[in-house]
Amino acid sequence: MLTINEIFYSIQGESTFAGRPCVFVRLSGCDLRCSWCDTEYAFHQGHKQSLDDVLAEVERRHCQLVEVTGGEPLRQKDVYPLMQSLLDRGRTVLLETGGHVSTADVPAPVVTILDVKCPGSGEADRTEWSNLDRLRPHDEVKFVVKDREDYEYARNVIGRHDLTARVAAVHLSPVHDVMDLRSLSEWVLADRLDARVQVQLHKYIWDPRTRGV
Repeated sequence: MLTINEIFYSIQGESTFAGRPCVFVRLSGCDLRCSWCDTEYAFHQGHKQSLDDVLAEVERRHCQLVEVTGGEPLRQKDVYPLMQSLLDRGRTVLLETGGHVSTADVPAPVVTILDVKCPGSGEADRTEWSNLDRLRPHDEVKFVVKDREDYEYARNVIGRHDLTARVAAVHLSPVHDVMDLRSLSEWVLADRLDARVQVQLHKYIWDPRTRGV
């Protein structure tokens, strides 16, 4: 059984898949409390669903791209058969994870989008650094940047782990309505940093507080 917060069909707002129609399977529960979290409702709200029921809901959306997200989806053991079953059905599967739970058992074809927490989140000390060693060429890494300190932290991690040479993309995502997008862009340009400045597209299409998009 899985504890599901919501399943919905929308436009993918982040990653190199941004702009594509996508089915989101949001699992409930997270043991992080990031200062900028925009999905606090997923901490506790949710209902039990069987794997077959979740797969049936996804199938009804008739969409090739599926993202498994949270909360922190890797806290639920049945997320692994869920991802494998989606792959078996020919779906492109994205996994959004906070980076503090081991990714060792994530099926190889899944595109892991690893969120490395910066100091401004208040959770940087929770990072499971071995997850960076497990990154594969098709995976992606995201840093949510709140201020200059966060940017410098991300820049140092990118260099120390040679991330731009090892993964499909490295994203710097400004905290919405907190981090000035122009400033972040200028820092990246000044440092000639090989990373993508990325907004959360869905927050510009819909009101940032809208759920299910």
